[in-house]
Amino acid sequence: MVARRRKRAARDAEEGIPSPPGYSAVPIKFSEEQKASHYLYMREHRVRDGARSSWPLKRTLFVLNVPPYCTEECLARLLSPCGPVQSVELQGKPELTESPKEPKSKFFHPKPVAGFQVAYVVFQKPKGVSAALALKGPLLVSTESHPVKSGIHKWISDYTDSVLDPEALRVEVDTFMEAYDRKMAEEEAKAKEEEGVPDEEGWVKVTRRGRRPVLPRTEAASLRVLEREKRKRARKELLNFYAWQHRETKMEHLAQLRKKFEEDKQRIELMRAQRKFRPY
Repeated sequence: MVARRRKRAARDAEEGIPSPPGYSAVPIKFSEEQKASHYLYMREHRVRDGARSSWPLKRTLFVLNVPPYCTEECLARLLSPCGPVQSVELQGKPELTESPKEPKSKFFHPKPVAGFQVAYVVFQKPKGVSAALALKGPLLVSTESHPVKSGIHKWISDYTDSVLDPEALRVEVDTFMEAYDRKMAEEEAKAKEEEGVPDEEGWVKVTRRGRRPVLPRTEAASLRVLEREKRKRARKELLNFYAWQHRETKMEHLAQLRKKFEEDKQRIELMRAQRKFRPY
């Protein structure tokens, strides 16, 4: 394997292909009219020893520098001569940790990544990876039998796809909610089974629960809630009246203080006018 990589790197260097170490450079073109080639950098998907991967080892091809016009269908078609392709997934950046895969939705999907992307191509057999690494190219993305839309045609197609079918959307939402309710019921049943049961080390998991279970509200309880709301509203109106009265009292007190201040100032002026100089 190491010798094969070295030979591939030497071949790319002789042909003038800017290939990173450990990667195989495969040229592609959008169409036959395009003169310049774009390069895809490929290598076998690997993980560190002891680490788990979301992608099957030996059968997954990791691709860098995927252009925006190259969709998952285009990439699967370009690599299909190497062997049957099981799945293709495009991402904005490489996946460093294992994460659970959620089923893709036609309606609820993240915003597409703008610019160049990375791809994980899973073949049905390991020999598909080695065959893809030996490709020379150039590969054509858009052909007469499989044209790829670009420019204004692609914008129109994207807008048409963005118009949702209400009935199909309702079916998918109902399916999702059924799966969610089933999952929550399973988790609740599992929590009840594990409640009070010690684990391997003898610890008992304690969950937070309410002291009293929630009971359905009766007609009498509803009337009591309405009466409580009425009393609260009346008390609020009364408090607002007292606040207005308190505000008026404060204004009258300020007016009396101003009047007393003017009287004291006049009295001081009169005392100063009547004062006589008595050094002895």
